Amino acid sequence: MAAAAAALAAGCTPDASGTGPTGTGTGTAPAPSSAAPSATPTTDAKPPSPSSTAPGSTATPSTGTPAPKPLMGDGDENEQVRELQARLRQLDFFDRAPTGFYGTMTAGAVRKFQARRGLPETGSVDEKTWQTLLSVTRKPTADELKPATTNKLDTPDPRCMTGRVLCISKESRTLAWMIDGKVVSSMDVRFGSENTPTREGLFKVEWKAKDWTSTIYHTPMPYAMFFSRGQAVHYSADFAARGYAGASHGCVNVRDRAKLSALFDQVKVGDKVVVHW
Repeated sequence: MAAAAAALAAGCTPDASGTGPTGTGTGTAPAPSSAAPSATPTTDAKPPSPSSTAPGSTATPSTGTPAPKPLMGDGDENEQVRELQARLRQLDFFDRAPTGFYGTMTAGAVRKFQARRGLPETGSVDEKTWQTLLSVTRKPTADELKPATTNKLDTPDPRCMTGRVLCISKESRTLAWMIDGKVVSSMDVRFGSENTPTREGLFKVEWKAKDWTSTIYHTPMPYAMFFSRGQAVHYSADFAARGYAGASHGCVNVRDRAKLSALFDQVKVGDKVVVHW
């Protein structure tokens, strides 16, 4: 049994190149790239240095009526900005978790909302924009203000609506632990590259290992829950450090170790696993 388990573990550790291995199971890990990955922010993040021109800002003419003073704009960071982002997300103008920081992504979302409502497309929030947004949205819940995942949960696959299920969406890059159709917990995940794709379909948890090390690549795979011929849900330090700049060799990587630890204790061998788009 131990030998069979070891064989199953092949090909599940993170691929530092983000493109997948070029070999065919030689038992050696691909050499990590020396080039630092280009960072593409997935949420509004503070820029390394303040910009001299706010995105979407318009010059105020020297004569005539001055432009309304914005309530929120580029560089602001507070709970009102978080609420703004959550309300924009309700309307599908902001497609990520609220951060409380007003950056280029928030400005773009505001500009789209203003265009839809026939307001001046400034990218900043004045009183008119704010009151209009309040009138067409509801007060965000605590979960909407600080959601469990960076990525928005996908609509569950129908196969996830009964029993105990690890419901894994490639579309939203999320894992939802569901019991009888209700989401108990959720977390961000990443998958294999196009050369080593994570298989889709209906599976079950075949076996678990809290402290597992890949027998091929000799890298840790903590809290591994194997579901398809060596592919497993497990914690990835590489995913935690580099995000979506990398990929796995087919496994479902989780970057929140604490959440996965709690999930590992709840999941039983035999529970369903659904990987879907």
